[in-house]
Amino acid sequence: MGKIENNAARSRGTFLGMKISSITERRLHNFRSNKRGYWSLWIFLVLFTITLFAEFVANDKPFLAYYKGDVYMPIFQAYPETAFGGEFLTEADYRDPLVARLINDNGWMIWPIVRYNHRTVAWDLPAPAPSPPDNEHWLGTDDQARDVVARLIYGFRISVLFGFALTIVSAVVGVTAGAVQGYFGGWLDLLFQRFMEIWSGMPILYLLIILASIVEPNFWWLLGVLLLFSWMGFVGVVRAEFLRARNLDFIRAARALGVSDTMIMFRHVLPNAMVATITLMPFTLAGSVTILTGFDFLGIGLPPGSASLGEVLAQAIANLQAPWLGLTAFFVIATMLSLLMFIGEAVRDAFDPRKLFAGAPPPEDTGPVSASTRPEPATEGVE
Repeated sequence: MGKIENNAARSRGTFLGMKISSITERRLHNFRSNKRGYWSLWIFLVLFTITLFAEFVANDKPFLAYYKGDVYMPIFQAYPETAFGGEFLTEADYRDPLVARLINDNGWMIWPIVRYNHRTVAWDLPAPAPSPPDNEHWLGTDDQARDVVARLIYGFRISVLFGFALTIVSAVVGVTAGAVQGYFGGWLDLLFQRFMEIWSGMPILYLLIILASIVEPNFWWLLGVLLLFSWMGFVGVVRAEFLRARNLDFIRAARALGVSDTMIMFRHVLPNAMVATITLMPFTLAGSVTILTGFDFLGIGLPPGSASLGEVLAQAIANLQAPWLGLTAFFVIATMLSLLMFIGEAVRDAFDPRKLFAGAPPPEDTGPVSASTRPEPATEGVE
C-alpha cells in the first residue's frame, strides 16, 4: 500500500507545505535549473529584506535605549531631552555627546549598524563634503554631508516598492482591459485599440516636466501618472490569448450552459493568459525602477531630499571630483537591474512551453519497483 502511495505522489509535489501539481513542479524545476536566475532571486530577496527594515539598519537614533529602569524605543516614538535628564523639551539628539553621556551613565543604547539616516547631516567630517570613504562613512558622503550608505539603503527600498506597486497595479488594469477587448471583440476591441494607439503616442517625459512645474511630485503622484501609460504593456498578450480562446469548444459549451461572461473570462480563459503576464512582470519591474531612477536624476521625481538612487547618480555627475559617488551609483543600479533581469529570464524559462516537459525533473528514487507498479513478465507464473 505504501508503494502505491509513493508512486501516486510522483505526480504531485509539495512546496512550503502545500501540494502542487506536476506542471507547477516542473516549472519550479525549470526555474531552479537556471542557476543564474535562481541565485539572483535569493540575493535580491536578501537585499530587499534588509532594506525593508532600513530603520533598524541605518538610523541616527538607537532602536532600543535603557535609562534608569525604563526601556525606550526612539525609532517608533519621539522622546524629549528632559526624559533623559537634559534641559530641552525638544526631541533628544542621541548623537549629541551630552545626551549620549546622560544615557550611558544611567543605562545603555543599542544602535543600528549605520548610525546615520538618509537625511542626517554629518557636521564633524574630516574633509569638506563630499568626503571620501572612511571608517565612519563606508562609501563617503555626498555634497550635503549625508552618508551615502544610508541613502542607498533607503533609496533601494523606495525604488523597489515603487516598482512593485506600479507593476502590480499596471498588471491588474492591463489584464482586465486586455481580457475585455479580446473576449468581446468587435467594435469594442477596434475602438479600444485606436484609443491605445493615440494614448501611447503621448510624450510622457514632457507631460511630467509640465506637471512638475505645477505641483510638487511625490511617490503617489508619480505612481498615478506613470500608471496612466504603463498598463498598456500587458494588454497585447492578454488580448491575443482571449481572441484565440473565445471561440474554442469549451467556451462555447460554457456559454450554452448559461455560464456568465465574467465567470468564463476570469475562471476559464484568464489562467492561460496569466502565463505570459507573469513572464512579463519581472521585466516590467526592472523598467519601473529605471523610470523612477531616471526621473530622480532629471530632478522631476521624488521631492528634494528624498532617498533616491537617481539623486545619488545626479550627485555623481555634479561632483566629478568625488569618483566614489559615480562608482557607487553605477554598481548599485547595475546590480539591481541585473538581478531583476536574471530573475525575469528564469521566470521566462519556467513558463516556456517548449521547456516545460523537456525540463521535467527525473523521477524520485523510491526504492525497488514493486510488482504493482510494473508490468508482469509474460512467463511469470509458468512452471
